Amino acid sequence: MTQLFDEKGAIIPVTLIEAGPCPVIQKRTADTDGYDAVQLGFDLKPERKTNRPDAGHFRKAGTAPVRFVREIRGEETADLEVGQTLSVSMFEEGESVHVTGNSKGRGFASVRKRHGSSPGPRSHGSMYHNRPGSMGGASDPSRVFKGKPSPGRYGAERVTTRNLKVVKTDNARNIIMVKGSVPGANGGYVIIRKGKPARQAS
Repeated sequence: MTQLFDEKGAIIPVTLIEAGPCPVIQKRTADTDGYDAVQLGFDLKPERKTNRPDAGHFRKAGTAPVRFVREIRGEETADLEVGQTLSVSMFEEGESVHVTGNSKGRGFASVRKRHGSSPGPRSHGSMYHNRPGSMGGASDPSRVFKGKPSPGRYGAERVTTRNLKVVKTDNARNIIMVKGSVPGANGGYVIIRKGKPARQAS
């Protein structure tokens, strides 16, 4: 993340994302596969680090081997063809996008960090500072209800941040700058989709 300044001098927090080039590796249609989608790739890798099945897949598409491959579904993919390359130029400044990625993994976390529960009394002798709280009744219902906030694994989940505004694009370096933060750690992979246009006030 970094920051930009608008015409009035106000600070805009932005995230820089390298969004291309992304070659179209495979195309699926409703007639042959039952759904419409395209398979996009990103982040070139040496051919010596590519196994034979993947190398044949890339060779058939006429593209170089890549590390990150994902399918994007939708009818709007019908105009794309195998071998075509997508770049940042498809995004416009001011439009909204949805960014999907894996959130940072935090390991085994406490109930306070995982669910934001309040701490117990801080007084001396309380012995109940960071515990999860009451687990329910004893003889009735004699069990813990599902959904009870408790400690456990936190993070490392698929998260989508919606309606992030595109502040600026750099076609020369294939960089898109969106307002705010996106899921995942620095250097992680994300998927960027165009958001729906904003409704006009009537």
